[in-house]
Parts: sequence; C-alpha cells; structure tokens
Amino acid sequence: MRRSACKRPVSWSILATAYFNLRAIDIELDVLARSIDLQRRAQGLARVRYELGHASGLDVAQQQALLDNTLTQLDVLWRQRSQFQHALATLTGTPAPLFEIAPRVITLQPPAVPIGVPSDVLERRPDVASAERAMAAANAQIGVANAAFYPSINLGGFLGTQSRALETLFSTPAYIWSFGASLAQVLFDGGRLRANVANAQAGHEATVANYKRVVLTTMQEVEDGIIGLAALERAHAQALVGIESAKRVLNLATVRYEGGVSTSLDVITTQQLLLTSERLAAQLQGQRLLMAVFLVKALGGDWEGAQSLGKL
Repeated sequence: MRRSACKRPVSWSILATAYFNLRAIDIELDVLARSIDLQRRAQGLARVRYELGHASGLDVAQQQALLDNTLTQLDVLWRQRSQFQHALATLTGTPAPLFEIAPRVITLQPPAVPIGVPSDVLERRPDVASAERAMAAANAQIGVANAAFYPSINLGGFLGTQSRALETLFSTPAYIWSFGASLAQVLFDGGRLRANVANAQAGHEATVANYKRVVLTTMQEVEDGIIGLAALERAHAQALVGIESAKRVLNLATVRYEGGVSTSLDVITTQQLLLTSERLAAQLQGQRLLMAVFLVKALGGDWEGAQSLGKL
C-alpha cells in the first residue's frame, strides 16, 4: 500500500495503528499455519501408531481435538484481519470490496523515536501550541482592559497651524470640553472597567491552568510511551528465548513419543506451549509497534516521516 493511495487527509497515527494491527495478525496467522501443519503430522503419527497397536484411540482423538481448536483460532484471526483491512480501506478512501492487502510476514521494527528536549516536544504538540496561544491572547486582553481606564485623546487634531502657543492650546474651550468628556466617561464607567479587568485576569488565570494541565498531560504521555516501549522490547526479547526453549522441549517429547517412552499427551502439551510462545511473541511485536505510534504521536511528531511506512 503506497501513500499515494490516500485520497483524503487522514491522521497517520490512525493509519499506522490499523496497518500494524493487520501485520501483527499476519504474523499470528503464519504461526497458526505452521502449528496446524505440525499438528497434522503429529495426528498422522498417532494414527499410524494406533493402527500398529502401539497407541490407543485416545491419542488420535486428543490430536484431533488440538487440531480442531487451532483451526477455530485461525478463523477468528481471519475475521479480525478483515476488520482491519476494511478500516484501512475507509481511511484511504477506497471501497472495502475493492481494497486488499495480501497477507505476508514482514519484520517491522519500531522506528527510532525522535526524542528531543522538552521545548521541542512543546513546539510539536498541536494541543500545547493551542493552549499557549490562548494564554497569550488572554494576557493581551488584560492589557486592553487596563488601557480602557485612560482617556482616549487625539492631540494631533488640536495641534494644527492655528495653535501657535501651548497656552493657546490649553485655553481652547473645545479641547477642555473634549478632555473633560473623556475623563468623565472613565469616572462614570470605572466600575464596569474594573470588572472588565477582573474578568480578563480571571480568563488569563484559567488559560494558564489549562496550559499547565496540557503540558503535564504531554509529559505523562511521553513518559508512558518511553517506559512502555522499553518494557515491551524486553518482553519481546524474552518471548523469543521462550520460543527456542519450547522448540527444544517439543523435539525431545516427539523423540520420546516415537520411541514409546512417553505418551501423546506430552507431545500435545509441548505443541501447545510452542504455539502459545510464538503467538505471544507475535502479539508483543505488534504492541511494540503500536506503542511506538503512541510515543511519536505524544511527541507531536509527523508519522508520515517514519521509515516503517515507506514500504507499505
């Protein structure tokens, strides 16, 4: 899916979230497909041993039950994948029946997070910038309200060619009348003007409080993203170790079962362990990508610049 497919503006964080969810499901589908193949081979082995009299019908039934359960999980995942694919179609302005992303396993890594100094974060966040502008506007309103206390007198209108002396200017009845009228207006409206100043100050205090709240929320989201991403990276690495351990256990259980040393239940248990481990790793990988989207968004970054979306 290329960026050119987008026919209308859309938030890249929403688009990336839907896409990464879909690709995470693709990894799980691959895990289930390999597990189904493994379980079918185990079922065939159990059936052969049953026909040779080396195993009971219970072994065959248990393997069939495990296979049926895995096939059910496969159907559920396909339904979930369809929902994310339809969401991507809507986000790119394409009718869902005409939109398709072929399933494939892609090794996607969270992009490098452009963590900068706090000032960089504040500059990139639209909500922080909006709160800052509101605070500045409210502060300007205080100045306007205070300025209303002073008479608005245009001396330029009286400083013409006929006003040749300062004393003449101040003795002009028109000037005295004009100044007196402005001063009287301030005196009579003083209560209202003071109320305007108080209201402006209260509005400014409210915008300051909102600005602080937005900044604190920003810092919380960034910190949550950083800590969450680091924790998921550790968990994913540990899950990969768990997969290798489960594979070794399954190989050992299979050899023992083929040699008649252990029962089919041991093989089934280890098959389930491997399936669980591989699905967990796939889910953690998807969560890592989603957490990266959350963190880049919290930092106010432009997700369109992330390298991971360059080959969608």
